[in-house]
Amino acid sequence: MSSTNETAQKVTGLPHQQYLILLELSKAIASHRDLTNLLHDLAARLHKLFDFDNLGVMLFDERRNVMRMHTLDSTGPAMLAFPTEVPVEGSMAGWVWSHQQPFVSGDAQQESRFVTLKLARDFSIKSICNLPLTTAHQRLGVLSFTSDKPGVYDHLDLEFAQLVAAQIAVAMEAQRYRDQLTHERDRSQLLLEINNTLVSNLNLRELLAEISACLRKVIPHDVAGLALYDAESNKLRASALEFPDNEDLFIENELIPLEGTLSGLAFTTRQTVLSNNHDFTRLPSARRFAEAGVKSACSAPVISHDRALGVLTVASLKNDAFTEEDAELLGQVARQVAIAVENALAFRQIDALKDKLAEEKLYLEQEIQTEYNFEEIIGNSAALKLVLKEVETVADTDSTVLIYGETGTGKELIARAIHNLSQRRHRTLVRVNCAAIPTGLLESEMFGHERGAFTGAIERRIGRFELADRGTIFLDEVEDIPLELQPKLLRVLQEHEFERLGSSKVIRVDVRVVAATNIDLQQWVTEKKFRSDLFYRLNVIPIALPPLRERREDIPLLVSFFANKFAQQMKKTIDRIPVETMQVLTEYNWPGNIRELQNLIERAVILTRGTVLQIPLSELKQGAQSVADQLSTTTANTSLASSSASTASTLESVEREHILRVLGETNWVIGGPNGAAARLGMNRTTLNNRLRKLGIVRPRG
Repeated sequence: MSSTNETAQKVTGLPHQQYLILLELSKAIASHRDLTNLLHDLAARLHKLFDFDNLGVMLFDERRNVMRMHTLDSTGPAMLAFPTEVPVEGSMAGWVWSHQQPFVSGDAQQESRFVTLKLARDFSIKSICNLPLTTAHQRLGVLSFTSDKPGVYDHLDLEFAQLVAAQIAVAMEAQRYRDQLTHERDRSQLLLEINNTLVSNLNLRELLAEISACLRKVIPHDVAGLALYDAESNKLRASALEFPDNEDLFIENELIPLEGTLSGLAFTTRQTVLSNNHDFTRLPSARRFAEAGVKSACSAPVISHDRALGVLTVASLKNDAFTEEDAELLGQVARQVAIAVENALAFRQIDALKDKLAEEKLYLEQEIQTEYNFEEIIGNSAALKLVLKEVETVADTDSTVLIYGETGTGKELIARAIHNLSQRRHRTLVRVNCAAIPTGLLESEMFGHERGAFTGAIERRIGRFELADRGTIFLDEVEDIPLELQPKLLRVLQEHEFERLGSSKVIRVDVRVVAATNIDLQQWVTEKKFRSDLFYRLNVIPIALPPLRERREDIPLLVSFFANKFAQQMKKTIDRIPVETMQVLTEYNWPGNIRELQNLIERAVILTRGTVLQIPLSELKQGAQSVADQLSTTTANTSLASSSASTASTLESVEREHILRVLGETNWVIGGPNGAAARLGMNRTTLNNRLRKLGIVRPRG
């Protein structure tokens, strides 16, 4: 209170002109909210009071214990050449600030007490006046006037000059408080915005983009990056990057060494690391950022529950872009980000497990709905017992099995038996029919794809190999795998790893492969239709499944089994199967094997009106003669068209000509309701097999 009264008494005793100048200064101070504009306005007004060539303010920096220069007005190079920082000890500004006394020199060339005065000699500074900037609460710094004329301030009214300095100090203190309040408000608002962002986003790339946008308001930067620790490689793995000016610099999952890198130092020391002159050209991973113009960076460790998860980094294209205060704020933000990163990682694991479980559930539901050839292995023949003995022998190993057998012999059932008898029986048996999946989608079906990997890939999909991890995968009709896809399958068999379509991340799986084919795969290898290395890798343990005609003693058992099964489903009672009927069934060759027998019995149960199974034996006779009748008709038609065709002497040649004629009529369209397979009364797969067996190839052009 006494200090205020004393200042008021001094003001009332001032001459009228000085009083008016002080009043003008007070009005100027009241009209400005920005400190820089205020000081420049004051500098213009102070020319009326003091003769100076350079006007500056040296503010005390408590953290570094130095006086920092802020030039307000200069007509020469002297003030600009002064150091931006000078120590408190040994400097003129430091002495004025420490002793709270003005310092006036009429001939600075003769002074030798202070280091800065030695520098003044080089720029012909003659007169110096330094006034302390002090308020009732704190000592802010020093107001400095210099002139190249000697003795300018010898007769200066120091009492009035100190009143002017006191006015300026009050203005600077008020502005400093406003800046601190604004700064604290901005920081609090930033932390609140980031907290809201963390709550609403679990995608790391989107999360970093929003954090960077919030952080840029308080800490200006050009680049923001998030790298997470990878325990397997003991390195940091780049997870997200926000660099709007050069998005191509981001390499997803790029590994960053812990040694010799700014991020690695922050991670290992668990301290925020600030570098305004970091050499970004030493490491290949950072060199491209240096080439893009990055000059300074700040990295803060992302720590949650005393566990370092990774590093949050901001960088700038400017030198000395970040302060210690920025580093402290980034550390606080990183601690908030740690919670979101931990949640995102947990969500990613849960999401992956959820996707996998959903895929397994969908697959198993589809498998349950599939009509299998039969539910159990039925038979007592020597041929079947030999196969089952082989199955029992190989089931307990993890070796690859290749099952040979005609269509309809029950290859999938043998594959299931191998899986159920193995150590993997508690995991999934995943089935892939290589012939039923279009060639262009087979790779995606087997190995999965990432979102956007190709047109129509609107979401990530897990492949069948990934679904079968720690289980068994059954590749039916393996001969239909395209040649260009076979190397990738070979890699899975040998290395147990692959990449999804559209991703470079290697996925390791533990899968046992059981494959099946109904052709002579060795012959295909000879004809260069199948890779030899893949064949040898699949053919580790071959199992040949006999056709039904080679195990006729099993036919009565199968007939009884299917009759009882379908009778229960249709709520009918079947007590007896005529002996004559059973004899006909046993003598029939069954070209469609067990599948044909199953379909015949199902049809018979439907048509049976009593308790005795009524089988349409005429269909078997028609089936046995259908091929011969069709071929004889073809021969007759061909003989009418050309006399040379009447020489078709073999059944195979007539069949070949007939198939070629139908293919010509359908323009070589095999599938579909109007395709060659439908016209010939057979499945598309069966027709493809016949084409291969007969050596029929579509002519070019």
